Amino acid sequence: MAQEQQHEVGLAGRYATAIFDLARDSNAIDTVEKDFLSLKAMLASSADFVRLVRSPAFSKESQAKALKALLAQMGAAALTTKFVLLLTSKRRLFILTDVIRAFERMVARQRGEVQAEVTSARALSDAEVGELKAALKAKLGREPRLDTKIDPTLLGGLVVKVGSRMIDSSLRTKLNGLRAAMRGN
Repeated sequence: MAQEQQHEVGLAGRYATAIFDLARDSNAIDTVEKDFLSLKAMLASSADFVRLVRSPAFSKESQAKALKALLAQMGAAALTTKFVLLLTSKRRLFILTDVIRAFERMVARQRGEVQAEVTSARALSDAEVGELKAALKAKLGREPRLDTKIDPTLLGGLVVKVGSRMIDSSLRTKLNGLRAAMRGN
């Protein structure tokens, strides 16, 4: 794949491109990806961690101290640690989630995968995830990389977003459509 297709735009995209290029040059893409997945999981599960990353009220020194300890505890690679601390020193830590997302897109493109965001009313079983991956692979012709979320307000079904395409088979949307049809809208 051409190198220019690997680059992302915007502030987060520039940082993601930089870490991607460094990781590729040092054969550490898988390692950085694993570290980023751990950070992404922590961001999804800890309001305190989100506050540390996003709040300008914390000094860059206190953010750096906390992140050094956290990254050491999770066994993050030196490249990941240096990168996150660079974001901290530049007061750009608030874009970490966007950098991780852009990095994931670049890794997926390099591997010939397609990123799919799947929202369901409940957690999907391994069998359901496998079935969904097989259906998406058949439809898209590429291996899907699923990013799953749970939204109980969907009531049932799935919302699958691949790039700019969205397939909404949620019960909530079907009920809203039925409600609009009954009103004559």
